[in-house]
Amino acid sequence: MSDIRSSRSGGGRIKVLIVDDSASVRNALSDIIGSAPDLEVMAVASDPYVAAQKMRTALPDVIFLDIEMPRMDGMTFLKKIMAQRPLPVVICSTLTEEGSQTFMQALEAGAVDAIAKPKVATAEALAEARMRICDVARAAAHARIGARRRTLPPIKVEEKLTADAVLPPFVPRRTGSADTDPVVAVGASTGGTEALATVLRALPVNCPGIAIVQHMPEGFTAAFARRMDGSCAIRVKEAAQGELLAPGLALIAPGDRHLLIERVGRHFRVAVRDGPPVSRHRPSVDVLFRSTAQAAGANALGLIMTGMGDDGAQGLLELRRAGARTIAQDEASCIVFGMPKEAIARGAAERILGLDGLAGEIARFQPNRQQVHTS
Repeated sequence: MSDIRSSRSGGGRIKVLIVDDSASVRNALSDIIGSAPDLEVMAVASDPYVAAQKMRTALPDVIFLDIEMPRMDGMTFLKKIMAQRPLPVVICSTLTEEGSQTFMQALEAGAVDAIAKPKVATAEALAEARMRICDVARAAAHARIGARRRTLPPIKVEEKLTADAVLPPFVPRRTGSADTDPVVAVGASTGGTEALATVLRALPVNCPGIAIVQHMPEGFTAAFARRMDGSCAIRVKEAAQGELLAPGLALIAPGDRHLLIERVGRHFRVAVRDGPPVSRHRPSVDVLFRSTAQAAGANALGLIMTGMGDDGAQGLLELRRAGARTIAQDEASCIVFGMPKEAIARGAAERILGLDGLAGEIARFQPNRQQVHTS
């Protein structure tokens, strides 16, 4: 790794290096990534030593990295990359309890995202794997790693489902109730795990109840919630069907399930549902935000954070139209300024704040009582 030389890819296809000891995984990832017109498999490697040899000639835009490999494990290789020449690294791991814990350590070491190893047993599974893997590669290529920001063309993707696929269409109206609990809905994607950690660790135990969608594979969200619960003053856990939101509690959407907010008297509970990907994601921030707009209206605060694409932008606009307070994370503190940028462009964000200011806004949030019109 010591003699890796810097190089720059042009404005063409995103170059991906795949590092995995399984030939079948390397082949599956190569087929999926190679099928996208804007992506290119630069090289494949069976372990980090082979990868380092290939990187002496040219550097990739993104590395897909396995954790358990012979000769050198992926975690050691990740740390070497981040120390010598930071590059966007996506962890590609099997969904095991041990693996999910290692994934959290990899994020702390500098990985920008994680993806499950592809399951291609059925046509539907292959289609979802292709969509998720290609989207993660694109997002990672646009990520800011330290002081380095990628300069790449805007991403164009095919038509995607909206929240209408899961929920009734949004009807603009200000709703709420003066005797209903305040509630906070948060959405994040690439770079969101560390950004969320910064916010959650700064929250006091009496903050409003929080529902969170963080784009993350199934099996990793529980480990992320436990890690946050062990380092925060508030309670943090993976959401369960019908669980009540309460002050000092943050509930994180399970991977591969949508998370909704429902009103029960003066309180709110969460619903965990299956359904098609919305805005190319399951869980989807748009689904969380629309359900919050419908159930809580002016009693809600919506926050959209770092991430690629536009998931949550329309939902945040619906929240604002329902009388909720809405905030977007600013560009300077985002790993990827995609989701907040799109929300701001649509007029969805009432305020734009840096990462360090978000916890204070959540802790101080009070419903917009003067604008509440019950119906």
